[in-house]
Amino acid sequence: MIKKALFAALTASALFALYAGNQTKSSATPSVVQEKCDTGKCCPTSKVTPTNNAVKRSPSAKGAEAYIISPKDGNVVGQEFKIIFGLKGMGVAPAGIDLPNTGHHHLLIDLEKLPKMNMPIPADDNHKHFGAGQTETTLKLAPGKHTLQLLLGNYLHIPHDKPVMSKKITITVK
Repeated sequence: MIKKALFAALTASALFALYAGNQTKSSATPSVVQEKCDTGKCCPTSKVTPTNNAVKRSPSAKGAEAYIISPKDGNVVGQEFKIIFGLKGMGVAPAGIDLPNTGHHHLLIDLEKLPKMNMPIPADDNHKHFGAGQTETTLKLAPGKHTLQLLLGNYLHIPHDKPVMSKKITITVK
């Protein structure tokens, strides 16, 4: 119980510091805009105003891997289905919490091209953010073939230096 309260306090404190700290801009740090995540909870997202293209990336742990546990590549699913995320060699931490060897999941849907690896991951229908540290979600997609891929982002939604991402899978929604 004490650990949960301490974690909640640290999370709130870190997020406040992150937002408050963006009043002065650095040449290498993007300013973060508060926006709603898919969960309805606020977290910093990828709507940033970079002052240059040299955003510092967090290193990933050697051998770290992201993967989709379910559904499996080639599965046929209903229009609403559950996705379970997997991560090996690193930990999950909410957006705004800057801890070594941690990040949070982003689900890439029907992307032909990966997002820029030196910039925060966009937040839109094709780039779903899980900034509260979620490891699963229920997704609703139109019937047809779709691709899914996970990409871990650091506390500012920026992919790690050696990106931690799953292989792209294809599913059919009936």
